[in-house]
Order: sequence, then structure tokens, then C-alpha cells
Amino acid sequence: MEAEPPLYPMAGAAGPQGDEDLLGVPDGPEAPLDELVGAYPNYNEEEEERRYYRRKRLGVLKNVLAASAGGMLTYGVYLGLLQMQLILHYDETYREVKYGNMGLPDIDSKMLMGINVTPIAALLYTPVLIRFFGTKWMMFLAVGIYALFVSTNYWERYYTLVPSAVALGMAIVPLWASMGNYITRMAQKYHEYSHYKEQDGQGMKQRPPRGSHAPYLLVFQAIFYSFFHLSFACAQLPMIYFLNHYLYDLNHTLYNVQSCGTNSHGILSGFNKTVLRTLPRSGNLIVVESVLMAVAFLAMLLVLGLCGAAYRPTEEIDLRSVGWGNIFQLPFKHVRDYRLRHLVPFFIYSGFEVLFACTGIALGYGVCSVGLERLAYLLVAYSLGASAASLLGLLGLWLPRPVPLVAGAGVHLLLTFILFFWAPVPRVLQHSWILYVAAALWGVGSALNKTGLSTLLGILYEDKERQDFIFTIYHWWQAVAIFTVYLGSSLHMKAKLAVLLVTLV
Repeated sequence: MEAEPPLYPMAGAAGPQGDEDLLGVPDGPEAPLDELVGAYPNYNEEEEERRYYRRKRLGVLKNVLAASAGGMLTYGVYLGLLQMQLILHYDETYREVKYGNMGLPDIDSKMLMGINVTPIAALLYTPVLIRFFGTKWMMFLAVGIYALFVSTNYWERYYTLVPSAVALGMAIVPLWASMGNYITRMAQKYHEYSHYKEQDGQGMKQRPPRGSHAPYLLVFQAIFYSFFHLSFACAQLPMIYFLNHYLYDLNHTLYNVQSCGTNSHGILSGFNKTVLRTLPRSGNLIVVESVLMAVAFLAMLLVLGLCGAAYRPTEEIDLRSVGWGNIFQLPFKHVRDYRLRHLVPFFIYSGFEVLFACTGIALGYGVCSVGLERLAYLLVAYSLGASAASLLGLLGLWLPRPVPLVAGAGVHLLLTFILFFWAPVPRVLQHSWILYVAAALWGVGSALNKTGLSTLLGILYEDKERQDFIFTIYHWWQAVAIFTVYLGSSLHMKAKLAVLLVTLV
């Protein structure tokens, strides 16, 4: 009885075709090794390398867009909630009916103090936080603290609002330092991935030519600030679609206002203590705050899930190998740099002008003359002007680098001179178009100022291993300027404009 043939051929066994399979390649122990482990016959190493670095560049663009969108949503939620909260707490009827004798004005003043005073100490702890968490995780932590501030408004008490405001004040400078460094680092990586052939030829340890990443940095900073300035428009959505329906018109709120603009004193002197026709229901307020909380959580997810690491693990390890004492001293060592000392007036002015846009132009000239119900539209004009002008920073690709910075200062100088001699009449709407134009032009100057400064810092200090500490100094001076404006909020408008002129000139 003959043995049945095996169902599957044995490896190495000679079949009916001898030692060759159907393709004519020898089988068994005599098969050539190259046929088994060799390269794919149609493999093109140069093409695969090109595709690899193309994916890397797309990843960098994704990081920039995610960080920009995260910053826009974070500040849109924060500014929108703070604005709505201050308007509601300003109304006497709302305070008495909702909270009785809890002392909301005192809580609000301490909350604003926590937000404005705490960043003064940021130069002491920001380097330590960045050293411990790294750039990306510092961004995520700071955005999370902003979300924490939003969540405390579900239960408005002294022990919820004031501590969260202090925590938010601590997060302001670390957030902006890590954001500025993150965008700068993405520009360097994009240059590296775009010129990978030159990098291979020169060797990985050799630095690229000085200023080679500047065009990418200019584009990325323009994208970032174009997104960020839209946060002022996003912050007005709760006002436009919710709070405006409850406000009195200008004939009621401005009844006792006698002077506006350059003749005004403090913030909205003579403004009516009741601004709400009817009180919003608690359920409606909870819905609005829940939407804001969801957007803040979305910003956290954007930073966490879509923002890649700024540095390789070995580079982060190199930073952590630096002693705590040296990390603490780094910003103070950079302050001695003569280039930074020459830029300090721009840093200070950057803080002055952004707060003047929100308090001086929007309140002292805008609300004082055309009413609280038009505040949102004034800030939307500022936001859209600034967002569009951020893209004008791309002109720096063809113009000398200082041109956008000087152009922004020139626009603000011209506007400040005009505002110094203009006192709009209260409750008169014929000049409202001038206010919208002034707000939009101020936004143009703000955008050119901030885009130009951030780009200039990234170019001047590209030889530093880390730019976190350079941006820490920039935003610390900005925080000092904002704190100074907060202290001088009761000054005459002419004094505020004079300070702007002195700093600018």
C-alpha cells in the first residue's frame, strides 16, 4: 500500500518541478538569501526620504495650528467670562438679589489684584516650572489653570474666585513664555526638515547658517497672532448673543456721564449703577458657563493631543541636568544682554497698549459715549483689525526686519496724538464710526508690535539652546506694564495718553 502524498509540500523538499518553485526561484536550503531579506525591488530610498520629511513638515504645521487655536480658545473663554462677570457684578440690583451682602465688589477687586499682581513674581518661578515640566507640558498646565478659573464661576465665592485668580496670574507668564518658545522651535524644526539634504552634508552637529529659519519664524508668528487676536472677537460672543438682551440702552446708563475721551477721569465716571433691565436666570447663566467650560476643555485637548513635543527627549534631559540654581539665574543673566535692554521700552509699551485698547479706547472713549451695548462691537473691530494686520507681518519677508515694529509704533503714535485732543460727546451716535475705525487701527498697531517683537526675539537669540527664558523676560516686562496700568486706572485720560507717548517716543 503506497503512502499518501502530504497535503502541503514540505519546506526544502523537491517537488515535481525539482528544486524550483513556480516563479523559477530555487527553494529549500539552496535559495539565495538576498531573495528572502533583501530590499524591495521597487524601493526608492530618495523618494521615501522625501516623503518622510514631508510628513515631518506637515506635523510641524499641525503643531503650530493646534497651539494657535488652543491659545485663541483659551483667551477667548477667559476674556469673555471675565467681561460678563464684571458687568453682572457691577449691577447693584444683581448683587443685592443674587448675593445679598456677600461683598461682590470687594471680591472682584481682590480677584483683579490676583490676576495683575501675581505675574510680578513670575521671573522667580517660571524658569523652574519650565525646567521641571518642559515646554509642551507647561503649555498644557497653564491652559488647564485657565480652565480651572472658568470652573470656579459655577460657585462664586471668595474662597473659589480669589485663589483661582491668583493661580491664573501665576500661569500667565509661563504660558506666554512657553508659547513663544514653542512657535520659535517649530520654525527651527521646519527649517531642519526642509533642508535635510544640507544637514546630512554638513553633519548633524553643525548649526545651520544664522538667520536661516527667519522666514519660517515670521510666517508662524503671523499665523499664531492672527489666531490669537481673534480671541477678542470670540470673547464677545456671550455678550452679543446673551448679555446684550438684558442691558439698558445708553440713555439710562449714560444719564449722569458728563465727559468722555480726553476729558474723562478714571474709568466711566458717572456711569449708572444699574445696567440690567432684567436679571438673567440662573439656569441660563449655567448654560453659558457650561459652554465656556466645554470650550476651555477643548483647548486643553488641542494642546495635549495635537501639539507635539518641542524638543527631543535627549534635549529635555540636557535641560534637566542643569542645576536648579543655574536655572533660577538664567533670566537674570539674559537681562544683562544689551540687545534686551534696548528692547525693554517695546516690552513695556506692549503691555501698556493692549490694556489701553480694552480700558481706554473701549471704555473711556467707546462705552462712555455710545453705551455699554456697543462694547462688544468695538472689541470685535479691534480684534478683526489686529487679526488681519498680523498677516501684514509677512511683509517682513521682503522688507527690513524692524519695519513692521516701527510701522506699528507709528500707527499708535498718530492715533495717540488724535485721541489726546478728542473728547466725544456722551449719548451721541453720529461719531460711532470714528470709534470703530480707531479701534481697528489700534488693533493694526498692536498686531504689528507683537508679531515684530516675537519674531525679532526668535531671530536675535537663535544661538541660545532654549528661548523660553528670553520670552520669560519679554512677558515679565509686559506683566509689569499691565500692573502699572492697573494701579493707575483712576488717573485722568490725558495722563494715561501722556504715559503712552513717553514710552513710545
